[in-house]
Amino acid sequence: MKKIAVAVLGATGPIGQRFVQMLESHPYFDIEGLYASERSGGKRFGDIVKVRGHEFSEDTLEARIRPMDIDGIARNARVVFSGIPSELAGPAESELAAKGAAVFTNAGSHRMDEHVPIIIPEINPGHAAAVERQGTYGGGGYIVTNANCTSTGIAAPLHALDGAFGLREVFVSTYQALSGAGYPGVPSLDAVGNVVPFIDKEEEKMEAELAKILGGYTDGGFEPAGFKVVANCARVPVIDGHLEALAIRLESSPSLEEVSSVLSGFKGEPQSLRLPSAPEAPIIVRQERDRPQPAYDALAGSPDRARGMASTVGRIRESHGYYKMFALSHNTIRGGAGGSVLNAELFVAKGLL
Repeated sequence: MKKIAVAVLGATGPIGQRFVQMLESHPYFDIEGLYASERSGGKRFGDIVKVRGHEFSEDTLEARIRPMDIDGIARNARVVFSGIPSELAGPAESELAAKGAAVFTNAGSHRMDEHVPIIIPEINPGHAAAVERQGTYGGGGYIVTNANCTSTGIAAPLHALDGAFGLREVFVSTYQALSGAGYPGVPSLDAVGNVVPFIDKEEEKMEAELAKILGGYTDGGFEPAGFKVVANCARVPVIDGHLEALAIRLESSPSLEEVSSVLSGFKGEPQSLRLPSAPEAPIIVRQERDRPQPAYDALAGSPDRARGMASTVGRIRESHGYYKMFALSHNTIRGGAGGSVLNAELFVAKGLL
């Protein structure tokens, strides 16, 4: 297939840099341009890159950052991957969609809009149909969001358990990595040797977004999931990888072995379609008593293109009628750029690009 021209917005930030990583040598997409603010215009990508654990090609390192130009981006790129901050993303993404661009965004500005889906392809690929009701769809433009990075890591395990046993209540406490706050992020004197038990609007976003993601889409509207989610969120001194503690009440009473089997055996549409960035196993279950851990499991997932795209679950146990476990995911890959790239791959497979 002829590769689709794509643009990366916010290419100097941690999510933007992960977009570039995920799009290098991609079988579907070709990077048309890297864009950021005026003050970054003209800089080499290699001079600003801070991604760990990935070697960029010389061509990528030599690429120049361009100032944001909505008309030029919409004219030259069919797809726009947006990693710009939410306060700037809303109007820019709406304008790009109005000019015919397919926008796949990590920002939260449009997540709760009426006909904008929050897509995690293993969970709700049918929500893709919502873009056809966006007013810009006739001209080829639309907006697709990925989930909040904390919601992403637990959505697949919750979806698998709900399908097998029925969910009644979900209580989640998060231990969120510093990279989730962007760069330079949390000041070092606040972060080192400390836990910050507040992340602005994070708990509200988790509770609202999971209801939309795990609910249905029928007759042109979203139906929220029928169970409640209660979240507590904290920032911890870890670079990458959000760890989340879950306490779940189910409709039935499966054994721990049954719970583990359902999680480890779960697969979705990206796996059957063999999408390039889809992990072979979207949920990896660890049996060790002290896993998952960010240092060992944040980059879980295979093949190589899908490193960091799997959720890792461990310490599955039962107490007082609740099933307890820990889940870990990479917040800037699966919970950020990788989630949007996988969404775009799904749209290619569905003929929406």
